[in-house]
Amino acid sequence: MKNNNIELKATLSLFGLVLFGLAYMTPMIVFGTYGILYEESGGNVASSYAFALIAMLFTAGSYALMAYKYPSSGSSYTYVSRVFGERIGFLVGWTILLDYLFLPMVIWLIGGIYLEAMAPGIPLWFWIVAFIVVTSGLNVIGFNVAKKVNLVLMLLQIAIIVAFCALAIMYINNSPEAIPTPSMEGFSGSNFTLIFSGAAIACYSFLGFDAVSTMAEETENPKKNVPKAILLVTFIGGVIFVISSYILNMAFPDISVFAAESAAADIAMQVGGVVFSSIFVATLIIAQFTSGVSAQASASRLMFVMGRDGVLPKSFFGKLHPSFKTPFFTILLVGFIGLLALKMDIATSTSFINFGAFIAFIFVNLSAISEFFKLEKEERTLTSIITHIIIPTIGTLAVMKLLVSLDTNAVMLGSIWLAVGVCYLAYLITKGQKLKLKIDKEA
Repeated sequence: MKNNNIELKATLSLFGLVLFGLAYMTPMIVFGTYGILYEESGGNVASSYAFALIAMLFTAGSYALMAYKYPSSGSSYTYVSRVFGERIGFLVGWTILLDYLFLPMVIWLIGGIYLEAMAPGIPLWFWIVAFIVVTSGLNVIGFNVAKKVNLVLMLLQIAIIVAFCALAIMYINNSPEAIPTPSMEGFSGSNFTLIFSGAAIACYSFLGFDAVSTMAEETENPKKNVPKAILLVTFIGGVIFVISSYILNMAFPDISVFAAESAAADIAMQVGGVVFSSIFVATLIIAQFTSGVSAQASASRLMFVMGRDGVLPKSFFGKLHPSFKTPFFTILLVGFIGLLALKMDIATSTSFINFGAFIAFIFVNLSAISEFFKLEKEERTLTSIITHIIIPTIGTLAVMKLLVSLDTNAVMLGSIWLAVGVCYLAYLITKGQKLKLKIDKEA
């Protein structure tokens, strides 16, 4: 009997998979959000990233475990649905939509803010609208950012990060007074509150480590390489964030003289002059642009699949452009949502996105714990207790702490979104509609 299943060619090695995850993470975002994190954490940026890294590493451990048990391409929705059923899985998938729908908005907002800093005579709204119009147009005609381009751009980002840190260290050596005096004050209770608030935003920089799990079908020996890649991407990205932010904080312990949302551009000017600052901002903008094209394409294609499958109204969401064969209605919808950037700041918008991610992370951790009780008695060893119980439990508690540390407005908006999802779930159940959401980073 002929097999009609379409399978992806497995060509990605462990190294290639790690590069993919880092490229998706966009390492330079550590500079793009540095000023905002400085404000939210009371100057404890490196400490915020360190706590975020701890929380993400334990959660990555749960993702790695689930990827090992279910080596086909998956996501948090897939894992939760397998363990807790389609209804809970649907709600987790609904919260993940926050990432897809609003991530392009944050990308365009950050890019617009840095362009405004370089050309203060041109208002922010112009840059945001320009980003939306250009990326929407490219996505409608079917432009796709090649993976090789993303790889080259990621390597360029690493080079800029290394150069930035090296110049900052040179600046410290030439200005010893820049190094803050070590103090135990940073570990006071009030500062822990600030650190957790900063960490709740810092986790935005880690979004993308979970994308590795969606590449399982294109990976050689996925049962072995995907779990390793998830952990490596999280660890490497976290180390970059912690070290970079620590060096910047040593060089500039007080950045109140800089504009918070574009502080990194001002710092680049201070440590490297006009030429390096221009290269830095240009690289950041290019990274934001290509990331915006990919993010908008992913969001629009996801909604198209949901419309085509009848989960969303097919008459609007399930249509393709007659000539370009792209989901132009959903592309334009994502662009329209991006206009919210005109009324939002980076802190609230990133927190809003993180709300959905944190809900998904908590349920993946709980799924990993649940897997322990499926093990045979002889399989319940000390190692399995560590991997199935201790690591996911710590991950759950850490992410819960981050969740309650989010911006109040973000929690309120996220809760409203979740409530709408519950109502929509009830509506689909009464209609007898299937609940399967085909959520995939490459959707």
